[in-house]
Amino acid sequence: MTTVVITGFGAITPLGEDAPSTWQSLLAGRSGVHTIDADWVQDLPVRFAGQVSTDLGQWISRVDARRMDRVSQLAVVAAREAWADAGLGLGEENTVDPDRLAVSVGTGIGGLVTTLDQWDIQREKGVRRMSPFTVPMLMANASAAQVGLMVGARAGIHAPVSACASSNEAIALGLNMLRLGEADVAVVGGSEAVIHAMPIGAFAQMQALSRRNDEPERASRPWDVDRDGFVIGEGAAIMVIETLESARARGARIYGTLAGAGISADSHDIVQPDPAGVGQVSAMVKALRSSGLQASDIKHVNAHGTSTPQGDVTEARSIRTALGDAADQAVVTSTKSMTGHLLGGAGALETFATVMALHDRIVPPTINLDNIEPDLGIDIATNQTRELPAGPLAALNNSFGFGGHNVAVAVTNENATDAR
Repeated sequence: MTTVVITGFGAITPLGEDAPSTWQSLLAGRSGVHTIDADWVQDLPVRFAGQVSTDLGQWISRVDARRMDRVSQLAVVAAREAWADAGLGLGEENTVDPDRLAVSVGTGIGGLVTTLDQWDIQREKGVRRMSPFTVPMLMANASAAQVGLMVGARAGIHAPVSACASSNEAIALGLNMLRLGEADVAVVGGSEAVIHAMPIGAFAQMQALSRRNDEPERASRPWDVDRDGFVIGEGAAIMVIETLESARARGARIYGTLAGAGISADSHDIVQPDPAGVGQVSAMVKALRSSGLQASDIKHVNAHGTSTPQGDVTEARSIRTALGDAADQAVVTSTKSMTGHLLGGAGALETFATVMALHDRIVPPTINLDNIEPDLGIDIATNQTRELPAGPLAALNNSFGFGGHNVAVAVTNENATDAR
């Protein structure tokens, strides 16, 4: 089977304006969740989120910004970093055959802010005041299309939409394209930007969000007995993957191997996970099978871990079931405790963190975990980093989404070379 490796990372998140700063913040256990500084938040029951504080104007021109929703802007910024990190050029300096280059960038919601803002404009000022770029800004495939335009991809541009599993599904799709010989290089990942009164209010009405307005930095607390819901975050994470043959031919630095992926569905409820975790277990088992790994090979799991009462317990039990007794040897963490939940962008950000954990042999902590839920059956990196052993390492990253979407991605440190 074709070996697929990771050669570039890009990220813009509540923790940093690029991948290195995000990774260092994760290791430091910093929270990127803060009170929203906007007038519109005052009447909402939830007044905080994990926001990207960086001014995107340093990377996106004013002309382009008027033609792209924030979700696409974030994706393009992260993709540009990943492309450069992989040692690849743009325009005339791009040496990748466009017919062998693919893009797969997922989102859970897409250009929602554009949709809502343009509706307000039409209602208050009339249709003639609407932006002529409204449709290409709001469509769910806009982020993938903009990234594809930037790198000149012609092997295929895809935009999986599967709620909070979207970007891990995008990574799985890119992996399969390379394995099937449809491309040699792929730009994969996800983006989300929905820090707006309507989605915050809507999630709050579902009783899905934490309401710790007095201490937002401590609101996301996976597996803590006092957890009361997830925290909305925004951002993008993108990675460049390519066949091992392609990477070696151009002397690329390699972070690790994208070993496999598993996809399943619960078919249980539109928002609640199957309490038995059957679909989650299936995704992890499929990821192991796809990668040729055994449960005993897994030394780390970056969990979906959203900080919801039911979801955290179900996933812990699913990890235990999927790995069996080998779960005792796998250090589990939830980086959402620091970033909040990037929805469709979450899986890609957490796959980045998983690969870096193997590369640097250190697992980021799960912060805010003061009183751990009893009888979970997993080993959690609680409030501090955990070192990983020497030798070959493998890990899983889980993403589960509304609608019962389950995706597990398997990565290893095989073929890894020096860090950036």
